[in-house]
Amino acid sequence: MIEAALPLLHQHGRAVTTRQIAEAAGVAEGTIFRVFNSKDELVDEAVIHAFRSATFVQQLDGVDVGLPLRDRLIAITELLQQRYISTFGLIRALGTMGPPAAVKADHDRHRDWRKHVDLAMVALVEPDADLIRIAPAKLVNTLRLLTLGGSNTQMSDGDLMSPEEIVDTVLYGLLVDPRKKRA
Repeated sequence: MIEAALPLLHQHGRAVTTRQIAEAAGVAEGTIFRVFNSKDELVDEAVIHAFRSATFVQQLDGVDVGLPLRDRLIAITELLQQRYISTFGLIRALGTMGPPAAVKADHDRHRDWRKHVDLAMVALVEPDADLIRIAPAKLVNTLRLLTLGGSNTQMSDGDLMSPEEIVDTVLYGLLVDPRKKRA
């Protein structure tokens, strides 16, 4: 029911009906109230589920550690960007200005989820730690911050950065390589 509710929450926000959720889940509407005390409880659980890291970490596990570093970082950034865009869409659909109250109330678990994600991303960078001049954890944090800003339509004035642009900015910066001769 939670998985069935998420796309409906993106589409309808809190105005989604239990009937719509039941139809999407393939259950009778009354079944919802055998599992949840109210529609609001189901919505809160679906929102908390959307912010959990387990699914995202499973996606990260699918990134081939044998790829060159830049390609691995692009794959990570694509996943991060999809997650951020989805999360921003859910937040807008719910009419909130940030993570919903149900997520904020679970601060300790959210911190643990973030640590779980960080460890998974760092593990994908560590094989090439000798190629970067900062710690893999710092690279991951920088990548996350630039992806966050580059994936938010309000922060980027609607001009989203591509995963390649984000990764190249993190890896190579924005200066022209002074070692290259100008024509």
